[in-house]
Amino acid sequence: MDNDDIFHFLFKVITSWQVIAVTVALIIYFSMVSSVARVNRPKRPAARSKPKKEKAPKAPPPKASEDGEEDDDVVHEE
Repeated sequence: MDNDDIFHFLFKVITSWQVIAVTVALIIYFSMVSSVARVNRPKRPAARSKPKKEKAPKAPPPKASEDGEEDDDVVHEE
């Protein structure tokens, strides 16, 4: 058998009414199965709403004075 005979044979098999009918039947079957599975899927519980903890506002970092001097209200231990 040469290539032309193989391609002619495959074309005849693929385009036969039996292969086409089985392919269409499988497509319909799988689409029905997937739609039934989607309908019968158990419902997911709603996201559990935990009470949100309010975060204490962060204190802003101490600002350095522009002239390079230290703040007077800072206590230094020696």
